[in-house]
Amino acid sequence: MLNGLKNAFRIEELRGKILFTIAMLVLYRIGAHVPVPGIPFQGMAGLLGATGDSVASGAMALLNLFSGGALSYVSVFSLGIMPYITSSIILQMLQSVVPSLNALAREGEVGQRKITQYTRYLTLGLGLLNSIGYLFLFKSFGITFTGAGAPEIIFDIMIVGTLLAGAMLIMWIGELITQRGIGNGMSLIIFANIMAGLPQAIFSSVSGDVMSIVITAVIFLVIFLVIPLIVFIERGQRRIPVQYAKRVVGRRIMGGQSTYLPIKVNTAGVVPIIFASAILYLPAQLAVFFPGVGWVQAAASALASGWLNWVLNVVLIVFFAYFYTSMVFNPQETADNLKKQGGFIPGVRPGKATADYIKNALNKITLPSAIFMALIAIVPSIVFSFTGNQLIQAFGGTSVLIMVGVVLDTISKVESQLKMYDYDGFFK
Repeated sequence: MLNGLKNAFRIEELRGKILFTIAMLVLYRIGAHVPVPGIPFQGMAGLLGATGDSVASGAMALLNLFSGGALSYVSVFSLGIMPYITSSIILQMLQSVVPSLNALAREGEVGQRKITQYTRYLTLGLGLLNSIGYLFLFKSFGITFTGAGAPEIIFDIMIVGTLLAGAMLIMWIGELITQRGIGNGMSLIIFANIMAGLPQAIFSSVSGDVMSIVITAVIFLVIFLVIPLIVFIERGQRRIPVQYAKRVVGRRIMGGQSTYLPIKVNTAGVVPIIFASAILYLPAQLAVFFPGVGWVQAAASALASGWLNWVLNVVLIVFFAYFYTSMVFNPQETADNLKKQGGFIPGVRPGKATADYIKNALNKITLPSAIFMALIAIVPSIVFSFTGNQLIQAFGGTSVLIMVGVVLDTISKVESQLKMYDYDGFFK
């Protein structure tokens, strides 16, 4: 591992990408602590702990988790990355039902640029709605806006504009990381948010008595035991044997070799976890528009935590695992490519029969991996509901899955860059 890290910094281009990614994440974390102008910072500090409303606490905690604690300090990045993620989900789901978007997705780089542009416009609209909702939320806590006799509407516009600008800046940072850095910018920002809350969660878990120290040690022990299992599932493959027929090309005989078609056990990666969290995050976003309506807050809190959240988490993770897998892996296209190249699966006819065989194999491995992810995501939430340990909430199953998945994806990208320069990577 250390040797691979040294090799990464020996390559000027790769070193620049790594340092650029780190710089963007540092910039993002600095912005998460810059307060919105016009709102008294000290009066809003610890906003979540000051509410005293157990009904709304679940929804508020979920909002704060995905903003990396920015919401609790009412920073310019209070909206977090979720407006962009929600927009991405909507556009990806629309590709399955809107023929014109589906055609754009198949046009390669040009089509993807158009879809990215639509995602930005939708992010702008969702960010504006969320900014107005957060303004209502702040006012519900009796916050008085400071100023030299200026009308309150001026401060309202300034707060909404600042929050919206922060959301668009986060989107820009994420896209810059994806284009010029290493890894997926959206995933790395979520990773940074999770890591930002870890130190405070550890301090709150270790309250000073021996029992709390023992519980914290047990939590970390369980996490360290679960991480290798997550890595095993993430790196696991279903290898379908493929045989290539012999053919004569000029004076050479091509083909005749045996190989395999690798299918990842967890083809969708951490995307189902992120998408499911974004969907369950949406009611909490809507609830900020109605801070004084009890049943709306109760519904948002029920979806943010509790048995309903657990059930919906499992259902959504399994659904998005199949949905995203169907988007990134097309059995029919794979079968057609095999047929064109003279390849076939032993005992399976080329064409539709091969596509059905691959699809069946894909479905069989997707279900257990999706259920595994769902269990890892909800079991810590169930334990937290009984123990109340903040470390479990901040560093629970969803957080561990996202962090491990993001780290593996980033390492794989660094690995591919190292292989281009004939360096040994992280995986030997």
